[in-house]
Amino acid sequence: MWSRYVPTNTGLLDHRLEIMSNGDYYETLGVGRNASDDEIKGAFRKLARQYHPDVNKDHDAEEKFKEINEAYGVLSDREKRARYDRFGKAGLGNTGGFHDYTEDFGDIFEDLLRGFGFSTGRGSRRSPRRGRDLQMQVALTFEEAVFGVEKEIEFQREETCSRCDGSGAEPGTSPVRCSTCQGQGEVRQVRQTFLGQMVQTAPCPTCNGRGETISSPCKTCHGNGLERKTIKKKVQIPAGVDGGTQIRLAGEGGPGVYGGPNGSLFIVLDVRPHKFFKRRENDIILNLDINVAQAVLGAEIEVPTLDGDEKLKIPAGTQPGKVFHLKSKGVPYLRRSGRGEQLVIVNVALPTKLTKEQRELFEKLAESLGTTVKPQEKGFLDWLNEALGG
Repeated sequence: MWSRYVPTNTGLLDHRLEIMSNGDYYETLGVGRNASDDEIKGAFRKLARQYHPDVNKDHDAEEKFKEINEAYGVLSDREKRARYDRFGKAGLGNTGGFHDYTEDFGDIFEDLLRGFGFSTGRGSRRSPRRGRDLQMQVALTFEEAVFGVEKEIEFQREETCSRCDGSGAEPGTSPVRCSTCQGQGEVRQVRQTFLGQMVQTAPCPTCNGRGETISSPCKTCHGNGLERKTIKKKVQIPAGVDGGTQIRLAGEGGPGVYGGPNGSLFIVLDVRPHKFFKRRENDIILNLDINVAQAVLGAEIEVPTLDGDEKLKIPAGTQPGKVFHLKSKGVPYLRRSGRGEQLVIVNVALPTKLTKEQRELFEKLAESLGTTVKPQEKGFLDWLNEALGG
């Protein structure tokens, strides 16, 4: 006779990952874990100026400068920062996620040179610059994360103003070249230092680095050249993703400046927990109660899986904590074919109330089994850890 069983809601395992602390990148830059991108960039610039080997002659300045660069290289990259927050440095051994990108450090080091008093000659205020990256969170059910799903997302981003076509000027008028900086976007000053004369550059105070001034700002974007729009887009979430996974949509972020490429949109996935199933990497764990008679005599039951009910034979004499492996009933692998297993952990549920007849039967059983006890070399948790490979 096949029986249908409801799994227990309190699992025996709660798999958690801890952040490793070994030269913490946040401590290196002196920022908190909730620091914004601008705060991280500002902290990096400040420390880079302080420990740059060209200006700091301390014996450990070069090593500190390398540590600062390493920390910024991780925390300024959204994908790397998310993996570091979750796994520590151990999570940086592979690329992870679905796309890789490296932030261009040119603008930052150019600013550093300016801070040291050197002129780069690039006129970078009008050089092409990559648009801002955007981030949003998308919630998934446990099943959606396992099998994949198409989601329609809605987010806001800045786009080229439809009224002025990005010029910032009211239609019928045009920006004019700034008379202060002559269209360069920056002004230069010569100052005398102990190293000699140096040229220091700064954004033009008249045009704020644009190189142009606008006498009649656009009524829609107020001279900014950009307007905020709501975007709807369908995104295919692949099977096997997990909470914290990031998906990068290149070109869906903020618009580039002066012909630069658009930024990216990063979708951070939040997977809601399941009532019965728990996930351990690509395996699914299910805790299941059976009664004493089924454990002693054996039984054939049906257990739930994400693919539907599955028949499972319980051998006679099954002990609490016994783990049954259901092949290919787990989570699909992201980068190769196949799926993990479903691990069914059996718990023998003892009755708390007995009928008169049941009590008499248990008393007879107790009499026949005797009262001798036998010490165990291994406890229940030892058996469970061995069964799960832990």
